[in-house]
Amino acid sequence: MKLTWLGHSCFAVESGGYRIVLDPYFVETYPALHATAHRVLCSHAHRDHCNKDAVTMLCNAKESPFTVETVDTFHDEKQGALRGENKMHLLRAEGLTLVHAGDLGHELSDKQLAAVKNCDVLLLPVGGYYTVDAPTAKKIADAVSPRIVVPMHYRFGSHGYDVIGTVEEFTRLYPAAEVRVLDTDTVTLTGETPRGVFVLKFKEE
Repeated sequence: MKLTWLGHSCFAVESGGYRIVLDPYFVETYPALHATAHRVLCSHAHRDHCNKDAVTMLCNAKESPFTVETVDTFHDEKQGALRGENKMHLLRAEGLTLVHAGDLGHELSDKQLAAVKNCDVLLLPVGGYYTVDAPTAKKIADAVSPRIVVPMHYRFGSHGYDVIGTVEEFTRLYPAAEVRVLDTDTVTLTGETPRGVFVLKFKEE
């Protein structure tokens, strides 16, 4: 399974030549997004997570190897009263389970946690303000206990919202040996991929 970070909370996930794009964005501080996919999934309808116009749909009729499930959550810690609802997407293929947490704004209930616990890969917002902050994200990651955590929805350089935190605020909560800062936007995931926090590099156009 190939995972590519396209910026903000947007990822492409590929298996068997089939490509899903999650949470395509429009964010002023990022270059315009241009992606291709057989399917697009959005955690909620805000423009920084559901800019479907930025994705060109592929016409070749491939059969999806993915099963997709959702877990209903909220965009804030007040049951959606501030920012509405949020869906976590669970993608399964090749014997792996990948969870995209969207704009998760709270710690998980027992029922929500049971649906995602011990997944292989957890794509988790860490920047705070609009989502959980770094310490809360760490609590969620500890509770879910995925093999791999990929942080998203954070500020770096000129990219990302000014009010959200940096990825370092999250990664410094882990022992240095558990953090892998990659020099690429893409990682190939298998059952043998080691545990840890994987920080992908945004590919400038």
